[in-house]
Amino acid sequence: MKKFYIETFGCQMNVHDSEKVIGTLESRGYSQVETPDAADLVLYNTCSIRDKAEQKVFARLQEFKKNHKGKQFGVLGCVAQQEGERIFEKAPHVSLVCGSASYNSLPQMLVQLEAGNKRVTGLSLDTEDTFETPVTRRDNPHRAYITIIEGCDKSCAYCVVPFTRGPERSRTAESVLAEARQLADMGYTDIQLLGQNVNSYRDPRGGMEFAGLLREVGRVPGLRRVRFTTSHPRDFGKDIVDAIDENPVLANFVHLPVQSGSTRVLAAMQRQYTRDQYMQRIEWMKNSPRSIALSTDIIVGFPGETEEDFQATLALLDEVEYDSIFSFKYSQRPNTPALRLQDQVPEEEKSRRLTILQEKQRGIQLRRNADYIGRVEEVQVEGFNKATSQWIGRTSQNKTLNFARGTGDGELTGQYLDVRVLRAGPNSLVGENTASGNALQ
Repeated sequence: MKKFYIETFGCQMNVHDSEKVIGTLESRGYSQVETPDAADLVLYNTCSIRDKAEQKVFARLQEFKKNHKGKQFGVLGCVAQQEGERIFEKAPHVSLVCGSASYNSLPQMLVQLEAGNKRVTGLSLDTEDTFETPVTRRDNPHRAYITIIEGCDKSCAYCVVPFTRGPERSRTAESVLAEARQLADMGYTDIQLLGQNVNSYRDPRGGMEFAGLLREVGRVPGLRRVRFTTSHPRDFGKDIVDAIDENPVLANFVHLPVQSGSTRVLAAMQRQYTRDQYMQRIEWMKNSPRSIALSTDIIVGFPGETEEDFQATLALLDEVEYDSIFSFKYSQRPNTPALRLQDQVPEEEKSRRLTILQEKQRGIQLRRNADYIGRVEEVQVEGFNKATSQWIGRTSQNKTLNFARGTGDGELTGQYLDVRVLRAGPNSLVGENTASGNALQ
């Protein structure tokens, strides 16, 4: 039995792709091991959204440059698609280079590897297929991912995804719902729908759009929470908010990337919406009776971003009051329109702006989280931290809520409990299980 090791870089889509790759390998008789040293086949499932993640992959490959006898190496995902056969030149000990649009061909590629082929590739983006496997190895017994759409048609100026994952391709609603029902029957209670632009979903057979699919998944018996990520503002309609309002199974949380608070910069980024249009979507959620928590992505230092543009982004933070943000400095990526833009922002100025942005958001999160003190929130218990002797839970608003072990507590992981919030920090809440009354000191 051949042994394999896989390391995953990047987003939840990559994490779930790795689950499906693992299922594919195990169905062919491979067994997974915990270290690359113990493996016959070493795979890196890669991300190229930012240069740092890409560098990590080549650093990993460099570690095995001299000591790779008897092993085969494969690079999967976005860096594989971006770099293509150049990877064979950069790392001659690599035998497999496969982009995510070619994962359906992995079984045939494994046959070639097993036959001793030293250069096996899967790099075509000319596909209407999505990556579905008969066996997916899921490590979390309570929460599961379902990919409903792959690829991207938006062509944002800074983003490599259209070049690494191909065009948008939606699964049929029938197949998504069948997978959701199967997962519920297996005991999964928390499902997250995934896509580069998840709300761009459209059933290729029946024409059902994302809000309709969201409603249907939310009705699957046995599910307690349904979440989704990542949404694109252009395709985010009020019908999505209406669906959330109608069904408590749909989580009180939306991640809606804005990238910049300046309409001028948004146009340069080719984001296909204005600040005012984005704020309209925020207002739909602010007016919801569901107390929807909001998170976003923000890039600072995009080419041509002025101090005035940056101040517009800071003002947006005050206006929206996000519950959390993911913030980054702009970095040049190959094959993107932004490479042609002049007026690059100096690196030290990007760092200054990022620090200011993050400090401002920290204050907002402290205020937002303080509003939860005294409230009782339902949490799904994710695990137990032995070092702090506390359970780790997550609320419907995607907030971490920690609480102490109660007298006589058994195994709580996966359960849903009501927890009263006692204290708040910028990144998490602290509370007590209302059933036990034991507070974290």
